[in-house]
Formats: sequence, structure tokens, C-alpha cells
Amino acid sequence: MKTSIKNKVLFVLALLFGLLFINAGLNKFLNYMPMPDNLPEKMQKAMAAFMEIGWVMPLVGCAEIAGGLLIIFPKTRALGALIILPVMVGIVLTNSVQDTSGLPIALSLAAILTWILFENADKYRSLITTNKRNG
Repeated sequence: MKTSIKNKVLFVLALLFGLLFINAGLNKFLNYMPMPDNLPEKMQKAMAAFMEIGWVMPLVGCAEIAGGLLIIFPKTRALGALIILPVMVGIVLTNSVQDTSGLPIALSLAAILTWILFENADKYRSLITTNKRNG
């Protein structure tokens, strides 16, 4: 794929991805999208457990909003991807274990995040490599 087309596709996907996570994060605070009535019992129990621990949902909401905002802009996309990564792992695991009906969407989002992470791999190298200095 040509670089300019690839960059445009990545920008559009990152924009949609970021907006989706901003929306999900805002919903954790404003509750403007109610939970579906037909949610499977296992998923209802998992959500109730998350709500019981009062700090989990606000923390996830803040990570979703911050990561979503950062991922939209190319200069901050690498940091946004790192912030969203643990949330995305939780989303994929929850949809793998509790209720698999949302798994195709979760895996699609995970694929977009993986592409973003690979596109920014050079920015992460200094986090995992060591520089040996003489002296």
C-alpha cells in the first residue's frame, strides 16, 4: 500500500477508534447509553462486580477518554495506544470469557490498536532497550 494512502487509512481508523473510546469513557461518567436488557447473565455479573469496586469504572473511563484523545493526533498516537492497550486487553478477555457475542468487534478494535502499535514501534524501542555506556 502506498505510504500516503496507508497514512490516510491509519488516520481515519485512529480517528474512529479514538472517538469510540472517548464515547465509551464519557458514558462511564454520564451514563447516556444504558446497558442492554438482554445482556447475558455472566456479563451482568461481571459488570456488577466492576461496579462494586467503585474506582474501577472511573479509572477505565479516564483511560478511555485520555487514550482516545491522544490516539486521534499523530504526534501523541503512540502514547494513546499504550494507555488504551490494557483496556483493550480487558475488553478482549471479557468478550472471550464472559460473552463471545461481542468478540468480533473486540478483535477488530484489537487489530486496529495492534496496527497503531506496530506503526509506532520505533517510538517504543527506547523503553525496552538499554544503552551500555563505557565508564
